[in-house]
Amino acid sequence: MRRRLVTLVAIVCGFVPLLHAQALSRPSLIAALQRGGYIILMRHASSPDTRPTKETAAPGNTTLERQLDANGRSTAAAMGKAFRDLRIPLGTIIISPAFRARQTADLAGWTSAEAHPELGDNGQGMQQIVPEVQTSWLQERVGEKPREGTNTLIITHSTNIAAAFPSASTDLAEGEAIIFRPGESSLTTVVVARVKIEEWPRLAASGR
Repeated sequence: MRRRLVTLVAIVCGFVPLLHAQALSRPSLIAALQRGGYIILMRHASSPDTRPTKETAAPGNTTLERQLDANGRSTAAAMGKAFRDLRIPLGTIIISPAFRARQTADLAGWTSAEAHPELGDNGQGMQQIVPEVQTSWLQERVGEKPREGTNTLIITHSTNIAAAFPSASTDLAEGEAIIFRPGESSLTTVVVARVKIEEWPRLAASGR
């Protein structure tokens, strides 16, 4: 009865309660990700607020959206290499249609990524108010179990993540990922770790 009541409150109030498990040690986290079954919810890599000019726009940025800076480009590429070196299997990869999210995926080598408008910033950058339909959509994706033996990767924006998972995303840095273990319901979805983008290469280098 209590569980049903909590679920009802969650639905009415428009949030998904999360269990915060004891954080996995880095070796345990990598071993778990190598087996698959986790959701990696990531903020795009480093991107300045200032939009580029025609002269400074990256190739393909025809609408002069925000784009990754040098640090964002290098850390995205290094993260992708680290995932390959660590043999972390990715199945479904979904991203925001914003140029900086696509850049993050492309530079990491995740060219099979599919853009979904529900993960977008609606052209408002960091000042956006995230519609409830987008928040609910993201919560549902995080609650879905990945394909057998793989992990799901989601790249979106800090505001989208904060709206969907406020208790798990405090002070989320650019490129930082929250690792979720989906359960049988939203009430049993667990946060097991947070990893900053620059940490992945160090984990690969240490062999853990």
